[in-house]
Amino acid sequence: MIFDTHAFVKKLVVAGMPEAQAEVIANEQTRLIDENLATKHDLKQLEMAMRHDLKQLEQSMTIRTGAMIFALGGFMAAIKFFA
Repeated sequence: MIFDTHAFVKKLVVAGMPEAQAEVIANEQTRLIDENLATKHDLKQLEMAMRHDLKQLEQSMTIRTGAMIFALGGFMAAIKFFA
């Protein structure tokens, strides 16, 4: 994202703000935008981390589901055995 500091300063000066103050505000605004804006690289890293976490969750759920099915089978066998 490109922030036109020159145009921003001009608008503030036209609105009655001293130029030095307008420049400080424009520079600070630019700094805030640069610090808080996510880049494509940031988003790609986040996507990779989320995919990894999702894959781990899928594996965990598969293992737990298998364990529950196995336990249910054992429970059903025990019921038949003792009934």
